[in-house]
Amino acid sequence: MKYSWVRVLVLVACLLPALVECRVRQYTFNVVLKNTNRLCASKPIVTVNGRFPGPTLYVREDDTVLVRVVNHVKYNVSIHWHGIRQLRTGWSDGPAYITQCPIQTGQSYLYNFTVTGQRGTLLWHAHVLWLRATVHGAIVILPKRGVPYPFPKPHKEVVVILGEWWKSDVEAVINQALSSGLAPNVSDAHTINGHPGPVSNCPSQGGFSLQVEAGKTYLLRIINAALNEELFFKIAGHQLSVVEVDAVYTKPFKIDTLVIAPGQTTNALITADQSSGKYLMAASPFMDSPIAVDNLTATATLHYSGTLASSPTSLTSPPPPNATAVANKFVNSLRSLNSKKYPAKVPLTVDHSLFITVGLGINPCATCVAGNGSRAVASMNNVTFVMPTTAILQAHYFNISGVYTTDFPANPPVAFNYTGSPANLQTTNGTKVYRVPYNSTVQVVLQDTGIIATENHPVHLHGFNFFAVGKGLGNYNPKTDPQNFNLIDPVERNTIGVPSGGWTAIRFLADNPGVWFMHCHLEVHTTWGLKMAFLVDNGKGPNQSIIPPPSDLPKC
Repeated sequence: MKYSWVRVLVLVACLLPALVECRVRQYTFNVVLKNTNRLCASKPIVTVNGRFPGPTLYVREDDTVLVRVVNHVKYNVSIHWHGIRQLRTGWSDGPAYITQCPIQTGQSYLYNFTVTGQRGTLLWHAHVLWLRATVHGAIVILPKRGVPYPFPKPHKEVVVILGEWWKSDVEAVINQALSSGLAPNVSDAHTINGHPGPVSNCPSQGGFSLQVEAGKTYLLRIINAALNEELFFKIAGHQLSVVEVDAVYTKPFKIDTLVIAPGQTTNALITADQSSGKYLMAASPFMDSPIAVDNLTATATLHYSGTLASSPTSLTSPPPPNATAVANKFVNSLRSLNSKKYPAKVPLTVDHSLFITVGLGINPCATCVAGNGSRAVASMNNVTFVMPTTAILQAHYFNISGVYTTDFPANPPVAFNYTGSPANLQTTNGTKVYRVPYNSTVQVVLQDTGIIATENHPVHLHGFNFFAVGKGLGNYNPKTDPQNFNLIDPVERNTIGVPSGGWTAIRFLADNPGVWFMHCHLEVHTTWGLKMAFLVDNGKGPNQSIIPPPSDLPKC
């Protein structure tokens, strides 16, 4: 496939009064076609500045970020700043046909947003088609100058991006799946900072190497940028001290294995406290359902200073893909820091309570020969989301009718044994949003279903952080399960895993007017329709209202 290039100019500037020194941060991103040699299969891919993963964007809390994207590829382009709250600046959120029409070939768009009240690790990625497979990178938000971390200062900070790799073009992979009605092919390898590490069919391939000095502590900013798989992460012989997830500080705890879903981030301290040598770093899939996954483990090396390159590597065995207990040990340990400086402001009352089933389905498809006249789909409350041809935020702001409806159901249309095997596998189609007033509190219980198969679903909410107040296995019981909710120090996130055959409950304050996407971050499920959106009305006055759209807002 032939690619051209996208040039992205990034200018970061903080807004401070005159005569106060303000450091301007300026970046130029060039998304270009680049030949790569991964798994001994050379092919051209879309990259930013010729790199896979793309460059890290460094900002500080309260900085304003300006990103000009100029599209010179044959595909439409949009960029999402995953986890950035985008207060009143939904025009810059990035999901195509939700908050903006995509940037068409030969056109440009200036993203403009301020990083307010956030610090930590997030990511940026393409939010149209499957381009985020290679168009992604890290966002590092440093604290305000003079504000220390609430944990010991590390000797060095290192970005570690986990991903997936296909030998074939990812757009061809999903297009073939959509035309057949079947699931797409799984990836050919996992990656750590763009490298799978040594693999059997390509022994000359090296991998990422983390250089450390004995006795010193390092902060790993770990991101799962994979399209379709949750990943375990561990380093042989070393404990990881978790201090942050999704750019929110946590109560520190030590553990040897992390689990990170696509779109999630985890900051962890590691101390080089073992004997000098080389230690294996591993990223492997977590999938406790009978779903096909790429079973290859990506590897890298933690390399102590002074150790010969020819020295043997201390190995570690990654957990099996269905190691639910290992995943739960990590997830159940997460708590908000909830300190005086960083309190956990959990909503204690609920204005809008939603119970949303998530899962798969099968709909008729006359052209899907491989699927015997059927197509695999996904849904929320039995609604398979249909992408509009005009962005929903634009339709809302300019009062364009016929683009969406506000009747997304707050409950499933029919009650059933959600984690069992229902008789009806078919879903309905629609572009439906759920409308809430400004500053109202929202509780969403996300319930996995056994339609086709139970499965983990990492669900991402745009525009907000939320508190994960509860989770469990089986069907959610609205009478008894809320009695066990954690309303004191639940973990605060922007992406949450709905457990296979279980449920999770989240709460957030709808203090950000606009249209905000909520979807499964397994790209195949989003493509199949496992998505919806919240429409949050304006409040009182301009400071509680969506800012006017920019003059260069893309047109559909």
